[in-house]
Formats: sequence, structure tokens, C-alpha cells
Amino acid sequence: MFSLGSWLEEKLLALNLTDTMDVPEGFSRLSFTKKEKHAHHEFQNIARGLGLSVHQDGAGNSWAIWEVDPVAPTIALGSHLDTVDAGGGYDGAAGMVTALAAIKTLKDSNFKPAKNIAIICFISEESARFGVSTIGSKAIAGKLNKQELEKIKDRDGISIKQAVVDYGIDFQSIDQAALPADRLESFVELHIEQGIELETAGASIGIIKGIACPVRLKITAIGMANHTGTTPMDRRSDAFAAIAPLVAFVQSEALKANEQSGQPLVATVSTVILKPNAMNVIPGEVELGIDIRSVDDRLKRAFANKIRKYCGEISGKDGVTIEVTTLVDNDSVMLNEDMHEKLLRASKAAGHETISMNSGAGHDVMNMAERWPSGLIFIPCKNGVSHHPSEHASIEDLEKGTNVMTAFLRMEAGNN
Repeated sequence: MFSLGSWLEEKLLALNLTDTMDVPEGFSRLSFTKKEKHAHHEFQNIARGLGLSVHQDGAGNSWAIWEVDPVAPTIALGSHLDTVDAGGGYDGAAGMVTALAAIKTLKDSNFKPAKNIAIICFISEESARFGVSTIGSKAIAGKLNKQELEKIKDRDGISIKQAVVDYGIDFQSIDQAALPADRLESFVELHIEQGIELETAGASIGIIKGIACPVRLKITAIGMANHTGTTPMDRRSDAFAAIAPLVAFVQSEALKANEQSGQPLVATVSTVILKPNAMNVIPGEVELGIDIRSVDDRLKRAFANKIRKYCGEISGKDGVTIEVTTLVDNDSVMLNEDMHEKLLRASKAAGHETISMNSGAGHDVMNMAERWPSGLIFIPCKNGVSHHPSEHASIEDLEKGTNVMTAFLRMEAGNN
């Protein structure tokens, strides 16, 4: 007798190129590597087994299509199979296996769609290798800049252009993956939450309203390096000592902002570069990276201004100057309201405890949403842990996610 849970477990292992999800060192399928390519091949093999037509577009995205009529509208589902270094096996893969499972469920029930259904396995979603994220979905949405991409290199000095060629893709054709707006009717992605809001609420499914894109600041404190043993304490221009209070300031002010606002905000001092970083030398220069996120763009920009003001107030003390540079200032992405309501109805029709929520992490759906009505479904991940070997989503929750997508497809692609 067929078991959806057993099928999901089997195919999840296949997509992760493993025979167990208990991998202490985690999964490392970086962008445009042989491991990512092998994972795409597994996706293609599973899709062919379901009777879907398979092809790879000019950017390296893998497509699996249940085509009923070449001129009918196409509903697309999708996510990715690349990972961060030593990441988990559910970030991205959960969306791929549940999309495939939804198609299997429909086919096994002899469902006859009135619209085409496509599953897209996006290439290079993670920024772990090149510092650039969602390359595949950017290509499909027509947002890719080849001239900027080809100069970017990984930590081993390999350019994106070279990595794309090594993968077997013509770099000059990657922008040809862009689709006209009439090629798709809508897009849905399922993803693990990467947080604890679902667990805290006791809910099984989250339907996403908006995605909080970041404001990122680089704070540079410039003092003077000198000998730690011979420079008196009152004669120092210690860049680290001058900028250190900013870390506590960001933490405490973010907590205050959440007490005063209806929309959550998160702010993190997440990178530190200290020069010359020697035990016997006073730090002469320190660079901090700050990541600020909220779906309320006014809130996150007001918080960034608060940081700029604070840095202006402490700059110049003890001979240390502080400069603030804006690295990123992106508007948050609000997903299509009609799609949000349809997914809510589908989830509730499937009998699952469902909440509306926002996403603090970026996903391929952000790019798709700029061209097509798009929706995002979250399932829980244990303790909110992600980008880590202990990342985990239960087979039961993968089944529930499959049920939501299946219900959505029945509503949207059925003969109404």
C-alpha cells in the first residue's frame, strides 16, 4: 500500500544524494558545483518517473512540466537544491520534494488538470559560494546582470563565469532564461520556516504576507595602531574600544523598537574585521557589518538612521573617526494578496492549523513575485534551526505541506 510519508522520505534522501539525513558534517552543495548538478539530475530522474517532461534552461534551472495544453496557463511550483557550507538537508529540498509529491498525489488520484503545472528547481539560490543569491530565479524573472556577475569570484578565485562554464552552461546565454509575463500564471514556493513562529503558535502551516529585505551598513572606525605595552591608556586612539559600544546599542535599541512597533524588527552586528589583529598591537581600524530587517521599510530605515546618528555622536572621541556606508537598502517584498488568500483557503481545506506571517529570510519567490502573482508556504523546522547540520523538518510536516500544495492545485488547475 502506498505511503506518502515513505515516498517523501525516499525522495528526500535521493535529492540530498545520501542514504541518511543524519549527517553530522552537514550537506555542502554549493552553487554551480558537481554536487548541485547531481542533485538536479536526481530531481530530473524523479520527475521523469512521474511522467513529466524535463529540460534545463539557459541559466541551469531544471524544469519538470505536466503539460496538458501548450496554450493553457501554467502554474509553477519550485525551490532549490543548493546549500550553504555544512548546511541542512531541508532548506530548499523540502520545497522540491513536496512539489513532486503534490504532482504524484494528483496523478495517483487520476486528477485531470485544466492548466499546465511546472516545477522549477532553481539553480544557485544560496549566496554561500559567491556572495550573490537567487541567481536562477533572477534569470527567469529577467533581473540578471551578466556584466556584474562575471567579475565575482569565490574564495578560491573561481569566477561565476568560469563556474557556470564548468557546470556545462553557456555563460552568454544565461539571460535567455528570462520568461515573458504570459508564460506563467502564478508561482508558489514551499520552504522550512527557519524560525520558531510556527512552533510558538502551535501551527502547522504559515502563509507568508511579506519578506523582510535588509538594510546593511558598514561601520568603519579609524584610530591609530600602536604598541599595547608602551602606549599609555590616556594616549590611545583605540578603534575597537571606540566602536565597541555600538554593538550593545544595536541590541538594546532593537529590543526597544520591538516594544514600540506593531511590526517586528531584527538588527544584528554580524561581521567584524579588526586590523591589524595582532595581540601586541592596539586596533587601528575596525569594520562592523550590520544587518537590519523588517517588512516595515520605514521602520528599518529609521533604525538605520538611528545608528548613523549614534555613530556621529561618538565619532571623533579619543582621536577615532567613524564612517557609515550603506551597502544594501532594499524594499521589502509584499506577496500577492489574492495568492495569500488562496493558499490560506487551501491550507484550511486540508485541515491544518494555519497562520499568516512574514519571512525574515529571502527566497526565490522574491524574484518571481516581481513578474507573477506568487505565494510562499512555510512548514516548521525543529527549534528554528537552519543552515546547520541539525536542521530538521518532520515527515509529518512535509506531508502537511504537500497537502496544502495539492489542495491549491486542485482549486487552481481543476476543471471549474
